[in-house]
Amino acid sequence: MKASQFFISTLKEAPADAEIVSHKLMMRAGLIKKLGAGLYNYMPMGLRSIRKVENIIREELNRAGCVELVMPVVQPAELWQETGRFDKMGDELLRFKDRHGRDFVIQPTAEEVITDIARQELRSYRQLPKNFYQIQTKFRDERRPRFGVMRGREFTMKDAYSFDRDVEAAGKTYDAMYAAYTRIFERLGLQFRAVAADTGAIGGDRSHEFQVIADTGEDAIVYCPTSDYAANIELAEGVALIATRGAATQAMEKVATPGKSTCADVAELLGLPLSQTVKSLVLATDETNEQGEIVKSTIWLLLVRGDHDLNEVKAGKIELADVNGKLIGLKAGFRFATESEIVEHFGTRPGYLGPVFGQHMQNTVEGLEYSAEFRARVKIVADRTVAHMADWVCGANEAGFHIRGVNWGRDLPEPDVVADIRNVVEGDPSPDGKGVLAIQRGIEVGHVFYLGTKYSKAMNATFLDVDGKPKHFEMGCYGIGVTRILGAAIEQKHDERGIIWPDAIAPFTVVICPVGYDRSEAVKAAADELHAQLLAKGVDVILDDRGERPGAMFADWELIGVPHRVVFGDKGLKDGVAEYQGRQDEQATKLPVNEVLNHLVSLLQIG
Repeated sequence: MKASQFFISTLKEAPADAEIVSHKLMMRAGLIKKLGAGLYNYMPMGLRSIRKVENIIREELNRAGCVELVMPVVQPAELWQETGRFDKMGDELLRFKDRHGRDFVIQPTAEEVITDIARQELRSYRQLPKNFYQIQTKFRDERRPRFGVMRGREFTMKDAYSFDRDVEAAGKTYDAMYAAYTRIFERLGLQFRAVAADTGAIGGDRSHEFQVIADTGEDAIVYCPTSDYAANIELAEGVALIATRGAATQAMEKVATPGKSTCADVAELLGLPLSQTVKSLVLATDETNEQGEIVKSTIWLLLVRGDHDLNEVKAGKIELADVNGKLIGLKAGFRFATESEIVEHFGTRPGYLGPVFGQHMQNTVEGLEYSAEFRARVKIVADRTVAHMADWVCGANEAGFHIRGVNWGRDLPEPDVVADIRNVVEGDPSPDGKGVLAIQRGIEVGHVFYLGTKYSKAMNATFLDVDGKPKHFEMGCYGIGVTRILGAAIEQKHDERGIIWPDAIAPFTVVICPVGYDRSEAVKAAADELHAQLLAKGVDVILDDRGERPGAMFADWELIGVPHRVVFGDKGLKDGVAEYQGRQDEQATKLPVNEVLNHLVSLLQIG
């Protein structure tokens, strides 16, 4: 490829609305051009990288036994109504009516459509397992699209869906896809981690995210440097930092803390470590009638150590039986309680809350029995570490006061629930007991889920098993954000000059920069010869024949991020040398002209 035949459109400055590095550099390098909010034209330079990502994905999925198909971007709403997601998914699902008044959606994902295919086409266990995939346009109506391809509305995604006859077979498929994803991201040349993750809105029981490591990543990845443990912070287990609860050594005392409504302020005032305090957070769950009106609310008082933060994903998994044996909890959905609800139940505004109450809700430290009525409407949940604390400090449920020397059992009943409800912090013990935890930032670019029968049951998708009886498919789904990978790769590797691509997904692997190509026959001949030799070896090379000044030419290709550059000039050729410079090299290396090809062949590891 010669530059004059291609389309190069670089900018010296990024548009004002470009916020993060990848967005700025993709716009400046001419990889994308904005069409509307969250909508981009993928220009020829960017499309080349996208196609390389797609090819690697296809090769590895085909190797893993997956079968490619393509499903429509527009999907009938009735399929989504079968699973209930037409109403539940929210405003990100773009809904519309056709000229006949029929409801449709623009697909953000395709579980319903692929399950419909399976229930029509896969009738017998003899046809299983099957794993279908597509690389297709998706659309999510983001409330606030931003960060270029990182949070756009329209994007390209690879989504795969597996169908197995039982749990054991589905587990094997999941493991095979996990291995395929590992190979994909290794071949893409990205530094990544596969971490255990929450299943979220998709549902299911087993889930891993594939995170590209980047300081600007939106996700916190927790891992143990001395073991294989890794998880998204939403799922990372926080072990109890106190092995067993110590005996009480202090009398409980109510102390004045005027204007001190945070644990940090109270700890400083009392001259105590922050880890000796306990913070209280109030959630609510609602029961509604058929008209959607709230008929009953349960208040949940969650306790975490003062130097820890609540993990809402973990909190959302709390369940317990009420006095009637009915299972209640936060799993079905919760909200943070309003200030009026907090005052109603605890007698004070946020900032001075605590789990210690006097008889009939009198805010004193005398008469510490809880009423049955209070225990029925307020549930106390303690983090594992808090459940083992002794002589701790909490709010007194009275503005301007806290209580010190609080102990479980002596001063208040045991909590209704003890659970892991906090975010882990760096230096915590690893849950596998093999070291301590570290935290780094990452960008999610892939996700694998084991779905079980969530969708096959909802859509009555069955096959005839070996005993001749119908059975629901065991399913998995597996996604990779194709266009998002470009942004993640740039966030991971860039410098003040521009993008630093891995060889595998750079729009071009080698650029030949002839100084004076339009003026020197010697330069033109040397550049054309190397260009032809590299093309013959299958190298993705571009020859810049535009006649640009050296500074402008070099700046363009450093901005675009081509990994390998060869420069020919009249002066060097007279001495029989050319210059080679890798994108991350500080200086160019002089090479005999007749050794340049072999040098590139060796670097690119080609035959």
